Formats: sequence, C-alpha cells, structure tokens
Amino acid sequence: MSKRSSVKHKIDRRLGENIWGRPKSPLNARAYGPGQHGQRRKGKLSDYGLQLRAKQKLKGYYGSITEKAFKRLYSEAARVKGDTGENLIGLLESRLDAIVYRAKFVATVFAARQFVSHGHILVNGKRVNIPSYQVQVGDKVEVRDRSKQLTVLLEAVQLAERDVPEYVETDHNKMTATFVRVPSLSDVPYPVQMEPNLVVEFYSR
Repeated sequence: MSKRSSVKHKIDRRLGENIWGRPKSPLNARAYGPGQHGQRRKGKLSDYGLQLRAKQKLKGYYGSITEKAFKRLYSEAARVKGDTGENLIGLLESRLDAIVYRAKFVATVFAARQFVSHGHILVNGKRVNIPSYQVQVGDKVEVRDRSKQLTVLLEAVQLAERDVPEYVETDHNKMTATFVRVPSLSDVPYPVQMEPNLVVEFYSR
C-alpha cells in the first residue's frame, strides 16, 4: 500500500498546523506555508476566512473529503435534532475509515481509506469496501483473516504517538474494534483545535 506523505504534508503546510500531530510533519521544521511566498506575513482573516479555514481543516483531517460528501454530512447533521456542530463530528467519527484509523489498524486517515477500499475490513462479519460507510453503535469492525499479517497493520498497532479513544473498544490480538458510542467534540483526540461551530456558520450564510 502506498503512502501519501506528500498530500499530508501539503495540507499541514497550507493550513499552517500539524493537524494530525505527526512527528514527521514539515511544520515541525518549517512553520510557514509552502511556495516562494510562504514566509510572508499573513493578514488578519475575515469572519468568512476563519469559517472557510475551519471547514478546510476538518475536511483535511478526515482525508480531504470531497466538498460534495462533506456538505452531505453537514446536511444530515443539520437535519438531526441537537447541536449541528456536535452532530457533524459524530457523523465524521462514525465513518468506517475513521473507525479503522481510531482503532490504530493503520497509521493515517489516508491509509485507512485505502485499507477499507482494498477490502481488508469486515463489519459485523461482512466485507465493506466503502470508506464513508456509516458505522452504527455496537457494530463490530475487524480485519479479515488473510490481511492480519500485513506490514502496515503490524506497524500501526505499535505506534506510540496516539492512543485508541474510549468510544472505540479495540482488541489488537484479534484485530477487532467495536464502536461503543458516538463521541462528542470533547471526546475526540484532535491534536489541534477543531471548530465545527464555524463550519456551521459557513454553511448557514
């Protein structure tokens, strides 16, 4: 499976934040944007600029979700009763690729999307190869038997840079994970501050 390091690094540098908290992010050495004008002093962002940035950061964190797919999730979050921003986070964390990433079956969200697409994951015993598949509370996500010795899987489990959150119950011996509950914003271990309230403002304009 290929690693999309260049994509991750571009997103980090464009946004000016190490959004995944990875030790190899170029921002750790070059805390400015890419390109010949990257070191120029940036002006103060407008309200629209702040809202757009919040949306780009959240989309980027989950593997650069397309605008169409992201807006669909927002519409679903707005339709459901409760706080729209919290609902949006819950829907994003319920995606199959997000669960695979949170369970530490792979090292990155990009690898999670690829891992699911290549058919390595079962949900309640059935193979699912759609990264955006919405996992329900109580669903069991597992790595299929023939994939359990893949190098990317074995390396990811050993990563010390992040822990499995409480809302995903994981057994790395069996390579299984259960989605225990839908998390709130405060439950999600984002390395940087996410502002779903600004995303709501962006789409509410």
